[in-house]
Amino acid sequence: MRLILTADVDELGRKGDVVEVSDGYARNYLLPKRKAVKATPGAIAEAERVKAIREAAERRAREEAERIASQLAGTRVVIAAQAGDEGKLYGSVTASDVIEGIKKFTGVELERKQIDLRSPIRAIGLHEVWIRLHPDVEFPITLDVIPA
Repeated sequence: MRLILTADVDELGRKGDVVEVSDGYARNYLLPKRKAVKATPGAIAEAERVKAIREAAERRAREEAERIASQLAGTRVVIAAQAGDEGKLYGSVTASDVIEGIKKFTGVELERKQIDLRSPIRAIGLHEVWIRLHPDVEFPITLDVIPA
C-alpha cells in the first residue's frame, strides 16, 4: 500500500515521504496511529510541497551553521575560574561558562545543547571544546582556563 508519512517513523522515513508498505502494517499501525495517510494524487502533490519546504529550511539552517562556524573556528576563549595552588579548579567549567565566554569574546550566542564537553574541565590550561551547530557542522574551539 502506498502511504504518505505524517510523522517521522524509524526505519521507514521522514514526514512527507511517500512509502510503500505492506497492507497489514498500514492498517494495523500507521493509519490508526495517524502516522500516515493514503497516497492520493492530491496528497502526493501536497507531500512534495511540504518536502521541498523542509529541504529549503534544512539548507538555510546548515548555511547559517556554517557561517557561525567560520566565525568561531580557531577561536580561543579565555575563562577565569578559581583554582588551588596545584592548578586544580574548585569545581569545574560547565557548558554555561563556555557559552558566557563565547558570547563575551565573539558576541555569538549558543545554546547549551550545542556545547560538547567531551570530559569535565577541572584544571587550568588549554582544553578543546566541540561545538555542534548542525548535525553536519561540528568544530573545536580552544578554551583557555586561567586562575581568577
